[in-house]
Amino acid sequence: MSQRSYGQFCPVAMAAEILCTRWTLVLLREMVAGSTRFNDLRRGVPRMSPALLVQRLRDLEDHGVVRRVAGRDSGVLEYHLTPAGQELEIMVGAMGHWGQRWVTTELSLQQLDASLLMWDMRRHLDLEPMPKRRSVIQFLYAEQAAVDRSWWLIVEPDAGKAGAPVDLCSVEPGFDVDLYVACDLKTMTAIWMGVDTVRAALDSQRMHLTGDPDLASNMQAWLGLSPFAKTQKIAS
Repeated sequence: MSQRSYGQFCPVAMAAEILCTRWTLVLLREMVAGSTRFNDLRRGVPRMSPALLVQRLRDLEDHGVVRRVAGRDSGVLEYHLTPAGQELEIMVGAMGHWGQRWVTTELSLQQLDASLLMWDMRRHLDLEPMPKRRSVIQFLYAEQAAVDRSWWLIVEPDAGKAGAPVDLCSVEPGFDVDLYVACDLKTMTAIWMGVDTVRAALDSQRMHLTGDPDLASNMQAWLGLSPFAKTQKIAS
């Protein structure tokens, strides 16, 4: 019997042996959100080592939760959830809503991660309120180390099949910036999680917007917010 085994026939214990190893649920969250390529999965779990990511993907594949398939681009493998993996979407969502409801805001905002925040923002951006042209938005977190200080969201509404409509860069992309967003990482994270607002941050001068007035005035609308942001916080 494996040393990791609970030694119980109970389905809860058996499922926990597969799903409750370190990083596994966070990796599944990323896959449920739509990431399929190794590099994209890494961006969603930036503090997970590549070696451990490979191991967890293999474990999930062995248990029939994930399958490897040839991607559309030659030589690129993708990782897709099987029907067993897709069934976990409800569980991952329920855990996220529980965490939003019962984990205190103070505790949540001690876990800041610029890379994860920007990656999450990139995939939930609402293009509808944005201009029907390329828009480049630079986020500046002045208090962060150089590697996490500057980020660019490049919105291409007409990208179509040529690429994703929103791209994320951590190095200067070479385009003129339409809107500069300057604030601390904690403020931006709180806004993204629905416990703060753009207007409150501007009024208290914790955030400064410079550039396109339409993009600035509609920021709360196009930002999109976390899929758990509307869940009412109960923990004080």
